Amino acid sequence: MEMLSIHHALKHFRHLSRLSVRSISTQENLSTNLFLCHDPSMEQSYMQLSQKFYEAMKACASLRSIPIARKLHAQLISVGLDSAVFLQNHLLHMYSRCSLIDDARRVFFSIQHPNVFSWNTMISGLVDLGHIGEADKLFSEMPERDSVSWTTMMSGHFHNGEPKDAIKVFASMVWNCDRFYDPFSFSCVMKACASLGHIKLALQLHSLVEKLNFGCNMTIQNSVIDMYIKCGALRSAEKVFIRIPNPSLFCWNSMIYGCSKLYGVRRALRMFIQMPERDCVSWNTIISIFSQHGFSVESLGMFVEMWNQGFRANAMIYATVLSACASIYDLEWGSHLHARIIRAEPSMDVFAGSGLIDMYVKCGHLHLARKVFNNMTEHNAVSWTSMISGVMQFGLEDEALVLFNRMRKAPITLDEFTLATVLGVCSGQEHAWVGEQLHGYTIKGGMISSIPVGNALVTMYAKCGNTDKANQAFELMPAKDIISWTAMITAFSQIGNVEKSREYFDKMPERNVITWNSMLGTYFQNGLWEEGLKLYTLMQRVGVNPDWITLVTSISACADLAILKLGVQIIAQAEKLGFGSNVSVMNSIITMYSRCGRIVEANRVFDLICDKNLISWNAIMAGYAQNGQGRKVIEIFENMLKMDWAPDHISYVSVLSGCSHSGLIIEGKRYFSSMTEDFGINPTCEHFACMVDLLGRAGLLNDAKNLIVAMPFKPNAAIWGALLGACRLHCDYNLAEFAVRNLLELDIDDSGSYVLLANTYSDCGQLEAFADVRKQMRKKGIEKNPGCSWIEVNNRVHVFTVDDANHPQIKDIYRILEEIVKKIEDTGCYVNPTNAVRSQRHHSEKLAVAFGLLSLPAWMPIYVMKNLRVCHDCHVVIKLISLVTSRELIVRDGHRFHHFKDGCCSCGDYW
Repeated sequence: MEMLSIHHALKHFRHLSRLSVRSISTQENLSTNLFLCHDPSMEQSYMQLSQKFYEAMKACASLRSIPIARKLHAQLISVGLDSAVFLQNHLLHMYSRCSLIDDARRVFFSIQHPNVFSWNTMISGLVDLGHIGEADKLFSEMPERDSVSWTTMMSGHFHNGEPKDAIKVFASMVWNCDRFYDPFSFSCVMKACASLGHIKLALQLHSLVEKLNFGCNMTIQNSVIDMYIKCGALRSAEKVFIRIPNPSLFCWNSMIYGCSKLYGVRRALRMFIQMPERDCVSWNTIISIFSQHGFSVESLGMFVEMWNQGFRANAMIYATVLSACASIYDLEWGSHLHARIIRAEPSMDVFAGSGLIDMYVKCGHLHLARKVFNNMTEHNAVSWTSMISGVMQFGLEDEALVLFNRMRKAPITLDEFTLATVLGVCSGQEHAWVGEQLHGYTIKGGMISSIPVGNALVTMYAKCGNTDKANQAFELMPAKDIISWTAMITAFSQIGNVEKSREYFDKMPERNVITWNSMLGTYFQNGLWEEGLKLYTLMQRVGVNPDWITLVTSISACADLAILKLGVQIIAQAEKLGFGSNVSVMNSIITMYSRCGRIVEANRVFDLICDKNLISWNAIMAGYAQNGQGRKVIEIFENMLKMDWAPDHISYVSVLSGCSHSGLIIEGKRYFSSMTEDFGINPTCEHFACMVDLLGRAGLLNDAKNLIVAMPFKPNAAIWGALLGACRLHCDYNLAEFAVRNLLELDIDDSGSYVLLANTYSDCGQLEAFADVRKQMRKKGIEKNPGCSWIEVNNRVHVFTVDDANHPQIKDIYRILEEIVKKIEDTGCYVNPTNAVRSQRHHSEKLAVAFGLLSLPAWMPIYVMKNLRVCHDCHVVIKLISLVTSRELIVRDGHRFHHFKDGCCSCGDYW
């Protein structure tokens, strides 16, 4: 090594002005001043000068000051010490810490005889800055390696998202090195193994550690326990933990987390209580566990206990507790924590600030979230993402995009979660073009391989209705998770492509309950109830436990199909799995019992709900309305008001519908007025349709017409259809023509409008007009889709269409149907309109009823024939069976069902 004389060095060194560098240690929060100055009266040796430069470069590296780094390098050259390998190595380290990788390369390649430390320092700098490929190449060229070399490469691969490559480096080290005694390499490979959840490799690594007698090393003990827990092998972690005489705090904290993950909160709390000592991490862990498992109140209580025991919260604990406040919308506690943070901290930490932003947004105070964000002295990706997400929740997509642009201009590195959040803003036609630009930005920024970003792209294109681009983004994803596959199932479900959704569902390498729910929802939303229930049965067969969402959707499907027997089985399973008290599940049970005519059972379930919500009240009112018990609907509605529940528009739909089916005209008018006067609810088309139906059933056709004319908005097809139905009931074909003209303006291709008018003419004996309507339908190519009715007998569903001739018992069905019609005519309640063209046809519903009677015990039809009653409106048989046997006959008619026991559920006439 070439040495300069001390006098020569001092001659150049006297031109160096005093350099003061403040080095701040984030770990100890200490500050020291390092001075590099010239004192002519002192003679300094090479070792003294080297020490001075070493300290200055070390301080500069901690500060990451680029100007000072280059000044130090210049002075190193000026005094002639730039060829000293010791100083060159530290120069390499300084440049790497300052992110000056090009300068570091030049220094490295200028070293004539680099040692292992030189190679390791250069490789470490490359991996720290994400140049993992170049680091790999340099590593392969090393003339010799030590344990640091191997550990650096393993750590580099792991921290750059390549845990599999980190394991490969470790395997190569084991294969190529005769002896290796570095526990840190084991610690690194265990982290990689834990991130992959590879239990077999975990067992092998643990065995190798024990073989090399590293088992007593505290770092190894911590790594082994952490690895087992993240691999889901809690019992193995427990065995290691029990064998440790004095487990470290890290081991205790890891075991608490593991217990919560696999055994629940109670077990984690028990272990927390057993701890001989605790630190802030311990308290943060248990507080987080309570919050993540939905025990937000308990999480706040644990925070108070921590404070009482003399521990002071750090930024991470504040963020956790604020998250708990946000989950229960507790603004008072959140504001209290905000005040504590202001008093305790000199400035707002980014993590605590992000927690405050999230809390204020979820509590509905966006202006306070903005205030917190603007007062923060520094922002990171988390705080920006929290603010953008908060603005999105208020539907302010434009402001969210403005914030994103501000974030791009700030010196903040965009991460995958920020991009995924912003892509969520673009999930609509208005901002679809921004989403496409962001797609290009993700490709350019190298984040297209990120799973959260890929999932966000798939979801964005799906919500924009562009299934082709969603599918393309999905296919280009290098790695996919369950969310990716589920997003594609949902994408095709939104456009009604059930077959494609099922194709992706079947291709999935693994599924969870959310995926099954998505596929079930696809079937049910597209009216394929039977296929959905078959999938539910398959779900049970493969051993997937349903959650409350699964149960709600499946019970709702049973309600739509009026399949009482299967619905009761699902209810029993809900009880078995502990969801029997879930309010959403109980609400769906109320609906199912109601639609199956079991209104007594529905009311019993309603009474059992401890914490009723508005949906519960609406469900039972809708049930009584569908079963024709209008006065009961009013009674429940008044009880709801007495309990200080504010009704919504759905509540009033049930009330008005109940009044309509029970002929309660005065009450219906009063409630129609009160919804606006008392609760400020503006009537919707549904409310007007109920009122038109109420007035029309009572024969007040002119009042119904005047109500429609006075509407503040244009009537829809349901309103004109209700008026047309009333005109048909009361044989007013002049007003029916008026209704049809308006109805056809809304939907000219709707066959139902023409059929209603044709049937009205038929009922009134206007056969020529009837023929003209049919002629117009043929001329315009409008065909009526044939309706069907189905009935379940002996666990088998029998489907009937108009004038069905395919059923094996069709002759007996027609025979008993004719007997029923004759008996009905003999009661004098119903006269068969022989002049009506449609009377010559056998409706599918009547065929189903007749088949149901055939399926009863031999004596039952005889009793039924003696106790016939008929509904004047829809001409179906009422009160067929009313015996202590509690047998019922349920017939499904298209989108309606009829429960023949105590009333006609078709039109609501109650007997």
